[in-house]
Formats: sequence, structure tokens, C-alpha cells
Amino acid sequence: MKEATTMVVVGADVHKRTHTFVAVDEVGKELGHKTFPATTPGHQDAVRWARARFGEELLWAIEDCRHLSARLERDLLTAGQSVVRVPPKMMAEQRRVARTRGKSDPIDALAVARAAQREPDLPVATHDETSRELKLLVDRRDDLVKHRTSTICRLLWHVHEIDPEFAPPKASLDRAVRQQQLADALARLPGIVAELARDELADVIELTRRINALERRITGLVEHAAPTLLAMPGVGALTAAKIVGETAGVARFKSEAAFARHAGIAPIPVWSGNTAGRVRLTRSGNRQLNAAVHRIAVTQIRLDGLGKTYYEKKKAEGMSTPEALRCLKRRLARVVFNHLVTDQITHKAASAPGLAAAA
Repeated sequence: MKEATTMVVVGADVHKRTHTFVAVDEVGKELGHKTFPATTPGHQDAVRWARARFGEELLWAIEDCRHLSARLERDLLTAGQSVVRVPPKMMAEQRRVARTRGKSDPIDALAVARAAQREPDLPVATHDETSRELKLLVDRRDDLVKHRTSTICRLLWHVHEIDPEFAPPKASLDRAVRQQQLADALARLPGIVAELARDELADVIELTRRINALERRITGLVEHAAPTLLAMPGVGALTAAKIVGETAGVARFKSEAAFARHAGIAPIPVWSGNTAGRVRLTRSGNRQLNAAVHRIAVTQIRLDGLGKTYYEKKKAEGMSTPEALRCLKRRLARVVFNHLVTDQITHKAASAPGLAAAA
């Protein structure tokens, strides 16, 4: 009788120039480790090394380090490998309780592999060009908004030094009319401070143009990729794009509960005896996803609809405001997940060769 093959988990500790891989068996015993360059040829060599040493049944566990791990993920998926993402917090806990003390790349990679073994329901990594494009565009827009905010702060200090009466209304310098009014006021003033203020205002105007152009591009993409999610009350184009980008393919989650846990929305039980049913906030999970669902919840509380009704019902049951908000966020996570699934099915059906030919 042929023996059943066992799944070998290969943990990866990722860096800019090198990645260290450690393979473990089904009980977490180290089978071998090796370091490769953080390049596509290096990743291909790592796959060949793992296959030659440990067989074809491999699961690659990668610490989720965003830009550091993105290229490795893509190369492994292109090579037909199974990949899961391990949250850094989970890896840190595994390293804390491990018998091996100290810190090194092999120790970190071993912690990643064992953390993946301990948590079999981690989200898998998938190829999803639409979500990746949205994530990159939204991240770029966020960076430009931060840059504009810091530039506006410097500009306002210079304006205050020139004349406090010139200061525009609060949070209004993203509007063309306010920018033009301030430009007209500064145009006729002499001195180095006015010169610097004019230069900074020009930067603000240019940054605003680029931010608005990115927002229009993001809106067009998300209207095509997630129309059902976009139609949900409280969801704007930027929030929908943030959710799609950070989800990185809803198919990698086995259930809406796994999605809620990944987003850090699944509450943690903290009850005992007479406090049965009490839960508390979790600080783990994807904070960007959590923030997006939080914005939806806060918006729905202000609107008449099912979200506000559910929130008020929970408060009437004796829950505090934070507890009721957490319950609403958990309910919204389920709705968001179902909308993402619907949009994915619709998008796949529209992209099917048969339907495309019929159209």
C-alpha cells in the first residue's frame, strides 16, 4: 500500500535582499533551511530546492509584510505553489513561546512555519490583478493626501505670519475656489515669506490635481469591479476601493467569519459567570479593512436604514455605545463579504469566453 504523503510547511522570513526559508514536518520539526536572493530567479531556486528536498506537497507560509513579500507571493503562485499569509502578530507570539531563544532569520522563518501549522484557517494568497491595482492606486492617493496635508500646514503658518486675516476657512484648501482666493491675496505681497507661501500653494494645487485624477481613475475601476458593494449604504468609491484592495480576492476566505477575523472585526469573548455574552475589541487583523468597515458603520448610524435600526436595537438591549458599534461592524462585515462574493461571481460570468462571444 502506498504511503500517504505529508504536507511540508515552508516558512519564509522576508527581507529586501534575501529571503530565508525553513521547512517543517507535520509536527513542526525542522527539516532544513536555506537563504536565497530576493529576486525572481532566487524564488525559482527556492521552489526547486524545496521540491527536491521535501517533495511536491508543499505549503508556503509567508509573513505578511506587504511590499517585501508581494513579489515572493507572485512568483510562488506563478510556480503553482500554495501560499498562506501569516500576520506578523501571530508570528511574534509563536517566537515568544518557542524553546529556541534569540533572533535570526532561520528562527523567524521557523516561527512563521509553526504559526501557519497552528492556524489552519489562514487566508491564502491569490493572484488578483484588479484588487492589486486598486490597492496600489489607493495607497498612492493616501500618500499624496498626507503630503498635501503637511504642505498645507506649513503654508498656513506662513499665511498666519503674513496676516491672519488671509487664512482660508478650516479644511477648505482642497477646493479650487479657496486656492484661487489665497493665490490672489498672496500675489501682490513682497518678501521671502510670501514667496515661500506662493511656492507651497502651487504645490498644494498640483497635489490636488493629482489626487483628483487618481480618485477619478479609482472610481472608474471600482464601479466595474464592485458595483454591488458600491451600492451599499455608506460605501463611497474610495471606501469600496480600499475594501477590494485590502481583501485581495474574497475567494481566499473560506467563510464570512474568516473574513471578519482577518479584518479584526470578530469580537473576542471576555465573559465569565454573570457577564455571559460580553465581548471586547480586538487589535489584530488588517487595520485598513477595519477602518473601512468602521466608516460604513458610522455613516449608517447617521442614516435611516437597517444599520441604524440594528445599532439602536443593541443599545436598547443594554449594550454600551462601543459594544453596539462593534456588533454593527460585525454584521456589516458579513454583508460586505456577501457583496464581494456577488461581485466576483458577476465579474467572472461577464469575463467567461462563452458569454463574451455571445455578447
